[in-house]
Parts: sequence; C-alpha cells; structure tokens
Amino acid sequence: MGSKNKLKRFKENETFPNVFQPNRNELVNNDYFLKGQWRTKVFKNENPLVLELGCGKGEYSLALAQRYPDRNFIGIDIKGARFWRGAKTSVEENITNVAFLRTQIELIEYAFSKNEVDEIWITFPDPQIKYKRTKHRLTNIQFLDRYKSILKPDGIVHLKTDSEFMHGYTLGLLHGLGHEVLYANHDVYRQEGSPEEVTGIQTFYELQYLEQDKPITYISFKIT
Repeated sequence: MGSKNKLKRFKENETFPNVFQPNRNELVNNDYFLKGQWRTKVFKNENPLVLELGCGKGEYSLALAQRYPDRNFIGIDIKGARFWRGAKTSVEENITNVAFLRTQIELIEYAFSKNEVDEIWITFPDPQIKYKRTKHRLTNIQFLDRYKSILKPDGIVHLKTDSEFMHGYTLGLLHGLGHEVLYANHDVYRQEGSPEEVTGIQTFYELQYLEQDKPITYISFKIT
C-alpha cells in the first residue's frame, strides 16, 4: 500500500465514531477514559464484550458483529490502515455493535478493566516461531496473564490459526498450566462438530490458506 493511501486512511479513521486511537501515554500513565466503560460509553448497552486481537482488516470482528447483534465487538490492531476497511464498512452499513481500537496488544490491560471482557478471539496470529520472538507469541504465559486480568472468571479465549506449530504450542502450554481446554481441533473443515462461528466466517487470507489445502486449527479455552 502506498504512503498516500495510508495517510488517506489514517485521516479517514479520525472521522469514524467507532475508531479509538489512544497514544501510549494516554493508556499507560492515565486511567484511559473508556477503561471499564466501553459498554456504557461506546455501545450504550450492557451486552457481552468480545475482543478480536490482531484484527487485521476487521473482517472477523465485522462478521461476528453481524451474526451476534446482542454482543459488542472490538477489533484491536496497531495497524490502523488495515482495520480502516472494517471500520468504514461498519459505518456505511450502520453496524453499531462493533468498534476498533488502535493499540499494541501488550497494552491491553490499560485499555480494559478487570472482569470487563467476556470473550477474546485470536485469529491467524503470527506464530513467532523463532525462539527470540517467543515474547511476541500471543498465547505465551505473559499474554495469558494479561487476558486473565481483563476477562470475566468464566471468560473464553478462542484461537483460530493456520499454524500447526501455534496450535500445538498453545495446547501444550494450556495443558501444562492446568487451564481448561473446552474444544480443540487441528482441522476444523474436515472434522465434524466444529463450531459454526469458526467454519462459517472466513477471512481473505483464510480463503487463500484453504485454496492451498492448509488445515485450519481451532482451540477454545478458559484461563483458570
């Protein structure tokens, strides 16, 4: 994407009522004004709150919001030029139960308060296979602790990925730590019983993986 296009998207994001772009200082050094109040101030209801981490173009957040109008969804990504597409579509189509937050996932505890979040979706994250990159792996122990700090006690985390490595790593870690694995499947399109919200929503990149005959894996779990 050219720099002109990016700048145009950044500018347009600033005009969308469903896009929030706090800087690091606003989150870390202050009580962010939406922390603990996303339902009342943004969505104007008390419906369950669901996050998508690393939401990319916002396709999954958008599709979930359309499928579940009685839940609130927030797509989170540091790359605002990417989720511009999802934000723009939701404004144009008046989908009011989805919003987008531009921030690093490492700062998630500063944006949400304890027990504020009902579910977290992690869709096709970078598996960070190299050992030096493990601190960025979105299901490592540090990230699980961050999620636990904002999830309700019975909150659920979903991991959908094309990476067998990420699937195996996460499953092993969850079992090792004694967390509750609700469902695990290493090939959701070839095995019966996969949740419909997993197989019924496909992102642009997921369709490419399927064309390459790449298995799509899925885990849902609780951090106990």
